Amino acid sequence: MMLPRSTLWSNSIPTRVPALGVHPIIISRSKSSERAASSVKSWQQRVFVGVRKEFGDRCQMTAFVHAAREGDQSVLAEEEEAFQMIRSPMLKVFPGQAHPLGVSEVESGTNFAIFSENATAVTLCLVMQRGVNNKPDQGMIEISLDPQVNKTGDIWHICVEDLPRNNVLYGYRVDGSRDWHHGHRFDTRNILLDPYAKLVEGRRIFADANNKMSKFFATYDFDCLPFDWGENYKLPNIPEKDLVIYEMNVRAFTADESSGLDPEIRGSYLGVIEKIPHLLELGINAVELLPVFEFDEMEFQRRPNPRDHMINTWGYSTINFFAPMSRYASNGGGPLNASREFKEMVKALHNAGIEVILDVVYNHTNEADDENPYTTSFRGIDNKVYYMIDLNNNGQLLNFSGCGNTLNCNHPVVMELILDSLRHWVVEYHVDGFRFDLASVLCRGTDGSPLNAPPLIKAIAKDSILSRCKVIAEPWDCGGLYLVGKFPNWDRWAEWNGKYRDDVRRFIKGDTGMKGGFATRIAGSADLYRVNKRKPCHGINFVIAHDGFTLYDLVSYNFKHNDNNGEGGNDGSNDNFSWNCGFEGETADANVKALRLRQMKNFHVALMISQGTPMMLMGDEYGHTRYGNNNSYGHDNALNHFQWGQLKDKKNDLFRFFSEMIKFRQSHHVFTRESFIGKNEVTWHEDNWENCESKFLAFTLHEENGGDLYVAFNAHDYFVKAVIPSPPDSRRWFRVVDTNLESPDDFVPEGFPGIKKIYNMAPYSSIILQSKM
Repeated sequence: MMLPRSTLWSNSIPTRVPALGVHPIIISRSKSSERAASSVKSWQQRVFVGVRKEFGDRCQMTAFVHAAREGDQSVLAEEEEAFQMIRSPMLKVFPGQAHPLGVSEVESGTNFAIFSENATAVTLCLVMQRGVNNKPDQGMIEISLDPQVNKTGDIWHICVEDLPRNNVLYGYRVDGSRDWHHGHRFDTRNILLDPYAKLVEGRRIFADANNKMSKFFATYDFDCLPFDWGENYKLPNIPEKDLVIYEMNVRAFTADESSGLDPEIRGSYLGVIEKIPHLLELGINAVELLPVFEFDEMEFQRRPNPRDHMINTWGYSTINFFAPMSRYASNGGGPLNASREFKEMVKALHNAGIEVILDVVYNHTNEADDENPYTTSFRGIDNKVYYMIDLNNNGQLLNFSGCGNTLNCNHPVVMELILDSLRHWVVEYHVDGFRFDLASVLCRGTDGSPLNAPPLIKAIAKDSILSRCKVIAEPWDCGGLYLVGKFPNWDRWAEWNGKYRDDVRRFIKGDTGMKGGFATRIAGSADLYRVNKRKPCHGINFVIAHDGFTLYDLVSYNFKHNDNNGEGGNDGSNDNFSWNCGFEGETADANVKALRLRQMKNFHVALMISQGTPMMLMGDEYGHTRYGNNNSYGHDNALNHFQWGQLKDKKNDLFRFFSEMIKFRQSHHVFTRESFIGKNEVTWHEDNWENCESKFLAFTLHEENGGDLYVAFNAHDYFVKAVIPSPPDSRRWFRVVDTNLESPDDFVPEGFPGIKKIYNMAPYSSIILQSKM
């Protein structure tokens, strides 16, 4: 067996034989090796690194290591001759400094600093050259850090002189206790990502099956010029009450051939720029991007398992919290291009008046559980610090995320990592806000118990750099901590209003006993948010999000159809409050299809007339279907990809209605009030609140200038004769919306006149009337 290896000079003797073909051999400078010692100064001044050299077999390697430990001069001399013959490079190193964490340029060279409280040994690994497909070649340099010299507190650090200012890959091997019962998971076989790396190099092409086992390395570029944001550039700074949020996936938005884009930019940050006109035509003014932090889309395919046919296309599996997803760069451009193109995307969106909110995942990482771990960074650097551990249960990982691990968010070191990451995205990339996935995890202490005043949540709310940002919580987790309306907020945090989703779904589909709940939700959920200085905008209203049915599937399926996910249909929510309108699936008759279209419009009307901040899902504007799959995270295909051909086919129908309704909301102050609706601002045309069988709701919103709006919903399966109140003095009612009518009569921006005192409302329909002179 031929054995590649590299050689290092150091002060210390290894405590065990390194794994063959992986670790460097460390040669001690004992008294019996004066000849070797005379060839170098102390290791703090200079490190000689040899290229890999082959030994005949395992026994020969082991003999060499033992000889080195015993100071065998003949072996050392033989090795030195080989060393001289190879003409190895020399790197001058210095102790370095503890701050900042990550990699930085200092006067004496390139500084590397990494935190690990429980490590006993740290090795910096450097790769100067790239091989084929940007994989590191075999010339890896490994420099052992001396804890007596290269450690300050719990931070390990070293400075290397004369390294290239870019195109260098680096990582760490970290060793320590192997006591799993105390939460440690050290394993020096793994080269680990720097948690503070700003750029990450891996495979270059999204879902490249030929490189599915590729490793991830940190990298840097100190030659890169500052990004030019432009002289006239400015942040949109849209008030929260005026936002209309569009939840979308960067790749899925333009990956499909129907996007009509050049193949080199499909599914990229630049692809989003090309489709900004669509967003403007739709009328939204904020995009909420599914995770754009570096993640491994091929993680399901690293070992045989029931999901090994899938590709992680949603991205809820973070590898690093600072680096933009490199495979969203155009044409396989890599991490530096990804960083630049992300900024170009943000700049273009901002110039179009659209804010950028990032969906961020700080509740768990990609490293999974102890049964099938995927160690890339935190687990190997200091598992006991970075993850919640149950020390009363043999050091097992606590799992409040449903993904095998839970980030130890309120540990001081982890909290600072998260804050530094958020600041980085605001300062470096100019993002406008964050939506925190499973944010209730961030409200747990280091032992997993809920906290009344979680330090991280408070720190985010009070941070000066983050003060201009929107901060939105998904206020629940997989451990049962449901905090809708009760999320610790410091009057800053908004919340995904899960109760809005459920109550609106149930009323629109015709469930009994839901009229009061529906009225409460569209009025701004004062029962949840009228506390202290909170406002209606702190409730993010949504009917549909990435996780669950699309809007079309909500009205087309009674049951989830997740068989293609490989989990036996056990994944995804069972409580969807959906209704197929009389037939399950696609092959419905014309009447069922017409009812489904009407219901989609009803949901959109409810969302746009509700007090609070509305959010819709990418693709719902044309009726995107996932064919009943309510957990499509692993499908990089038409199931998730925006179908631009369908948008074109339906542009004069559903899309037009969605766009007009969004713009109607934005043009009427009554939908975007600063405070909760008062008695003089709404009239409920209702004297039948206690009747559980009633599924009809009507009310008038009063404008200061007399331009009142009458809104009614009929969720009965029969016609209802709605009694229309008298309009304000000198005004008449004009019909703007009737979801029962075909396009373009379903929405008439200028209003259709001739409205009488009785309006015959169709089953499952909604109307909006506007009083005009």
